[in-house]
Amino acid sequence: MIDSRLLTADQLGIRLEVVNGLSIWEAQPLYKHQKAVERIAQSIRQVDENFACVHAMDVYVQFPNGLKRPDISIFCREPTEAEQENALTLIPEAVVEVVSKGYEAKDLEIAPPFYLSQGVKDVVIFDPSTLLVLHVRHGRATRMISPVEIVLQCGCAVTI
Repeated sequence: MIDSRLLTADQLGIRLEVVNGLSIWEAQPLYKHQKAVERIAQSIRQVDENFACVHAMDVYVQFPNGLKRPDISIFCREPTEAEQENALTLIPEAVVEVVSKGYEAKDLEIAPPFYLSQGVKDVVIFDPSTLLVLHVRHGRATRMISPVEIVLQCGCAVTI
């Protein structure tokens, strides 16, 4: 018998995020979810030569008011070697979240205002079961149906 007290959260198949002091436990994503994340990540491209389009999938980002693991974080520069040694402290310019069944409220209601309050400029949420794409910026939320191309404020484009 395995003593579950000795296993890490990853070994137990769960992830922890902290949003404004609230701990949120979530099951590890399933295959269908990760395939959607991979497809979206492969579509990221630079549309403004003045900005780089660097993305990371499923890595911890330490925000001023929490610790989250966006499905895709998009940056205008590569994190430095020192920044890569722990949870990233570089604030993403944009994040993409793919909704997991049972976690719709976390992705659609909690995530967008949190990310915007932490300095993220574009928040994109995709629900593969309904094909809803929600694109949120300060003062504006747009609902679309996938497939759709979104040009982000950081000079990158992504197809959801």
